[in-house]
Amino acid sequence: MSRRSETDIDATAVRRASRIVGLQITIASGALVIAAIGVAFFFVLDQLRPSELAEKPRPGEHKIYIDTTEALVAFIVVGVLAVAVAGVASLIITRRAVGPLGRALHMQKAFVQDASHELRTPLAVLDARLQILQRRLPADDPSSPIVEELRADTRALIDIVNDLLLAADPQDASPEPIPVVPAVERAVDAMRVLAQPRGIRVALDADGEPSVAVPIASLQRCVTALVDNALTYAPDASTITVTVRTQGRRMLLTVADAGPGIQGIDPQRIFDRFARAPRPAGAEARPSFGIGLALVREIAARHGGSVDVAQTSEEGTVLELSLPLA
Repeated sequence: MSRRSETDIDATAVRRASRIVGLQITIASGALVIAAIGVAFFFVLDQLRPSELAEKPRPGEHKIYIDTTEALVAFIVVGVLAVAVAGVASLIITRRAVGPLGRALHMQKAFVQDASHELRTPLAVLDARLQILQRRLPADDPSSPIVEELRADTRALIDIVNDLLLAADPQDASPEPIPVVPAVERAVDAMRVLAQPRGIRVALDADGEPSVAVPIASLQRCVTALVDNALTYAPDASTITVTVRTQGRRMLLTVADAGPGIQGIDPQRIFDRFARAPRPAGAEARPSFGIGLALVREIAARHGGSVDVAQTSEEGTVLELSLPLA
């Protein structure tokens, strides 16, 4: 089995679901078998009256005498075998039943991967042409703002396609350990461009020099998605704090905002693909399809980490990314 198949989150979820369903069916079948054997055993005991044992058989009548100890052992053996057969059969049947789901998920990922690859090139060409057009326009040209908006929309589409491609075609190679702080600094600096027009300050507080065995592009993408989520809900002129620290054998990266907290959705569901929490009134209307945080969870899980909602209230939300140290 390839490393890719072993680390595929969807395939792992399908196998886990098949095991859980198979175990539940086994427990239910075992309970029914034990109940049936128990009823049969007590029925036989009830029929074995001591007074009948001393009676001679009548003409044409045949009697069978059963030793209760041997009967009990036989019932237990039959029960154990029945439960074992039911368990094996349920696991096999369940795995076959969820097989089409696994194939459907694989086909979905293949489609998203192919579509993303096909869209990246024309979008990049479109952005390049718009950039050339923007440079050729005079500074006082009335169409300059429209061209700038078109470029912003194109870049947003490119980001969405990149998210889809990363989600469908994750990097599975085991990279060399990389220092966390420089990668986080680059991602934070890039996001400050979006924060400055709204007067939002993105602060970085790094403690130590931890290293993790995660591709640098994947780590930066995680930080970008977490900070981008914070920018969506942070009020203007507020502060977003990105903290990097070490706890035991793990690196903890937290992103805290001063927004209204997670509302209208279960906080743990924000990491589900395509799940989106309602935006507060006045929030920046940037395109979002609920892919960024799901991608963070997949990257973290693929490298032995996790991402959780550490805190959410009316005073703000704190998301925490945990990764094992290299």
